[in-house]
Amino acid sequence: MKKNITGFTTIIAILFVSLLYSQEKQTAINPVIFADVPDMSMIRVGNTYYMSSTTMHMSPGVPIMKSTDLVNWKLVSYAYDTLVTNDAMNLTNGKSTYGRGSWASCIRYHKGIYYVSTFAQTSGKTHIYTTRNIEKGPWKEVSFAPSYHDHSLFFDDDGRVYLIYGVGKLKLVELNEDVTKIKPGTTEQIIIENASAPAGTNINLQAEGSQLFKITGKYYLFNITWPRGGMRTVVIHRADKITGPWEGKLGFQDLGVAQGGLIDMPNGNWYAYLFRDFGSVGRIPYLVPVKWEDGWPVLGANGKVPETLDLAANKSLIPGIVASDEFIRKKKEAPLPLAWQWNHNPDNNLWSLNERKGFLRLKTGRLDTSFLYARNSLTQRTIGPLCNGSTSLDVSNMKDGDFAGLGLLQKNYGLAAVKVIGDKKTIVMINASTGKPEEVASIPLNQKIIYLKAECDFANKKDTANFFYSLDGNNWIALGTPLKMAYTIPQFIGYRFALFNYATKNVGGFADFDYFRITETISASKKDQ
Repeated sequence: MKKNITGFTTIIAILFVSLLYSQEKQTAINPVIFADVPDMSMIRVGNTYYMSSTTMHMSPGVPIMKSTDLVNWKLVSYAYDTLVTNDAMNLTNGKSTYGRGSWASCIRYHKGIYYVSTFAQTSGKTHIYTTRNIEKGPWKEVSFAPSYHDHSLFFDDDGRVYLIYGVGKLKLVELNEDVTKIKPGTTEQIIIENASAPAGTNINLQAEGSQLFKITGKYYLFNITWPRGGMRTVVIHRADKITGPWEGKLGFQDLGVAQGGLIDMPNGNWYAYLFRDFGSVGRIPYLVPVKWEDGWPVLGANGKVPETLDLAANKSLIPGIVASDEFIRKKKEAPLPLAWQWNHNPDNNLWSLNERKGFLRLKTGRLDTSFLYARNSLTQRTIGPLCNGSTSLDVSNMKDGDFAGLGLLQKNYGLAAVKVIGDKKTIVMINASTGKPEEVASIPLNQKIIYLKAECDFANKKDTANFFYSLDGNNWIALGTPLKMAYTIPQFIGYRFALFNYATKNVGGFADFDYFRITETISASKKDQ
């Protein structure tokens, strides 16, 4: 009998632990995406959520992500392959468009059509992309001047279509019915003279990032502003008519989590999707619960960003947002998985996955002097709190003056690479922590294959990266000095892994990358440094 009691107690204990574990696994943690996914715009279609975001000067652009639980997202599309073809987007004639490209987008679903709109200083235009199949496309584009800053595309109940846009002083303009241009005869009108006012009079960043919603007959407009000496702040306005009058209030002020809008769930719960500047990894998404009081959305848990959410548990960002790649393709597979984006527009004649099966070949076709201005750097996000990216590089066909390897892309970049001078090859580490690139390590290379790795520590904004090399793919040796990563406005984007190859003396050489692998770990010895 005693054995039976003991066995029964053991079973109860196991069931209790299992219950606790299952409950823990059903709790989401903020941030919901620890990666650079800023300027989110979000819709729900049935039980599925879609979100667009900003990747600036990267191509393809305006990433579209999908979720069924608001927490776990995967890339499903891009609104465009090429924003515009000019010197700035092509990295030609000494020009670039770092920190520009396309900015905050707006995603909408109306009468069976998905709309994604954005704007760009690089083109000087407003761009609107449409499709009936948001995951498979195809996408159609229309564009028109001017470039309406941080606009919100809005379909009203009476069939009229509008953009609300601007900084501080918010304006309204009407589009034609088929959403291809400004409605003839319409005039821009100011609807809110000073949208920053609910946050005070001493404002550093005037209200922008408009996102407009209509809920139970009322219009709600979300904006971000930044009081001087304070933090990024949500301000909310509401009105009975889109033209006003609008009444405003301070909507949310905690941890600098701001800029976004509202989303409802099928069960009737509401959340605000917002993002936070989080150092060198970039601007990372948060969710905060929303309750309705006196016709206003009330954000947060007692006015704060909750650490946990009563939503599905977070899963790995691999492979939904970032992904390893062995560069092996099956028939009908896309040439590049959606995790990859080129730094600016690529030259598609100078890269290949077919010339050597199972390898990414990056070829040189012009002379360059800098990693930041080298064309055809293939990138994907870093992720927090920890991550590492590694690659194997065949340097057999690099020419004198060629420079190829693995970088961490931002203004203050770092990289591990192979440099060819004459008939000699060296492994080098370049550290631009200070804004000025310095070669801090140089080691002779006497074999054809080299393995390179970069490790990033974003925990608690440590923002430090270390580089390594290996001669056999197993034994890793530290290379150079730690990179102190910094989020800089000139690039306005989180650090990215980048595979690159460029020529400084002769064209026609090429570098073959066997794989890129990303994990959510770093060397144990580096965590405590």
